[in-house]
Amino acid sequence: MTTPSYNFLKKLGVTDSSAPDNQQGTGRRDFIRNSALGGLAIGAFFRAPIDQTLEYTTQKVQRASAPTDLKITDMRYAVVMNGGGRCPVIRIDTNQGIYGLGEVRDGATWRYALFLKSRILGMNPCNVEMIFKHIKQFGYHGRQAGGVCGVEMALWDLAGKAYGVPAYQLLGGKYRDKVRLYADTPRANSPEEFAAKMKDRVENKGFTFLKMDFGLESLKGIPGTLANSNFWDVGRQWDNSQMTYGGTEHPFTQIQITDKGLDIMMEYVAGVRNTVGYEIPLASDHYGHFDMNNAIRLGRAVEPYRLAWLEDLIPWKYTEQLKEIRQAIETPVLTGEDIYLKEEFIKLIDNRAVDLVHPDLASSGGLLETKKIGDYAEERGVAMAMHFAGTPVSFMANVHCAAATQNFVALEHHSVDLDYWTSLVKPTDVPMIDKGFAVVPERPGLGIELNDDEVKKHLDPEDQSYFKPTPEWDNIRSWDRLWS
Repeated sequence: MTTPSYNFLKKLGVTDSSAPDNQQGTGRRDFIRNSALGGLAIGAFFRAPIDQTLEYTTQKVQRASAPTDLKITDMRYAVVMNGGGRCPVIRIDTNQGIYGLGEVRDGATWRYALFLKSRILGMNPCNVEMIFKHIKQFGYHGRQAGGVCGVEMALWDLAGKAYGVPAYQLLGGKYRDKVRLYADTPRANSPEEFAAKMKDRVENKGFTFLKMDFGLESLKGIPGTLANSNFWDVGRQWDNSQMTYGGTEHPFTQIQITDKGLDIMMEYVAGVRNTVGYEIPLASDHYGHFDMNNAIRLGRAVEPYRLAWLEDLIPWKYTEQLKEIRQAIETPVLTGEDIYLKEEFIKLIDNRAVDLVHPDLASSGGLLETKKIGDYAEERGVAMAMHFAGTPVSFMANVHCAAATQNFVALEHHSVDLDYWTSLVKPTDVPMIDKGFAVVPERPGLGIELNDDEVKKHLDPEDQSYFKPTPEWDNIRSWDRLWS
């Protein structure tokens, strides 16, 4: 019988590569002796079927679970404050001790997820798409999609842990090892302050892609900048009450921007461009509530500054109006952060109403649905950027999806200025973010673990629950089938 070579045994991991040459024979002898004692003679080792060989050579590999026997046993939650916003994190537990983390869309309620618990108890979490199709009827556009998407995230985290592979691998593998981020930057009180903040993001934080907010809020109280501002309070863009400026869709305010107003808005854009230069992509967002005609007017005004895109100029559902805006201006038009499921994205893409799609994974349907959106857009020659605002849980779900989608451009990072944000998860040997790029983890599932002590410091003041049992959500009390 021929003794296996040292190099071959080394590949199998049965030699001590650190041992001196005169001791490496011990590894060969130990291997032969141990393989015989373990029930596999060395000759049989080389003649055995591949399944037996793999079973033997991997017998000491730790396996987290038996995936086919996994069952969902519980769903719990904790509401984390991400700066001033509430971000519900959910945990789906199983009968084998492993769990999956997901996140309900920022600003939504944990109840969107918990009322799905009774519908998925006892199911195998590795059947992600089947469970998603079972519960997707309970999502809708905007934050109402948050529960379904949070559950879907947690299922991929669980499946990855069960099979010992990162989530991107379950989506078909990765196109990139690092995911480019764009740094969101809220509105500042002056062009100079804004430019200084953007300069810091490039020079000190390493970002290679930026986004700035500029809009009607900067014109509040300045005479001669807006028509119809005597009726609407443009400083209340985020008021969601009925019949307020914030609660009124763009075409119905009939606000118009004057030349003076446009000039002031352009001072902000010019200040940033002159500071960071033209090599850095600069996107934009949050202009205010005005109609299609004023959107075109604004779009033409910013053309000298070569912005990466104009985001959500009007509500996403006005497909024909978005198409008219896109055809009238040179700057790319983008929307999608409030759209649930791929069908409405397909409508925008097929009508050539957008230059890029912009799903938020926590609203669009989760990892797999967002990849499907990106794949369809790619086939039609449309790129995909990704919106994100939340904790590292949802962030890493986005990172895995972005890694697995070819036409991806950049992922939003909305918490650049939040000093404790990265501390919400346990540190690893690889940083989560490195000089403006997210590092795609090779750890199973989403690749993160919560830092319990740090998360508990930032719980919602109105709800200090931390993954407590939720038996009140165990029982299903409705007939949900959509057909007779």
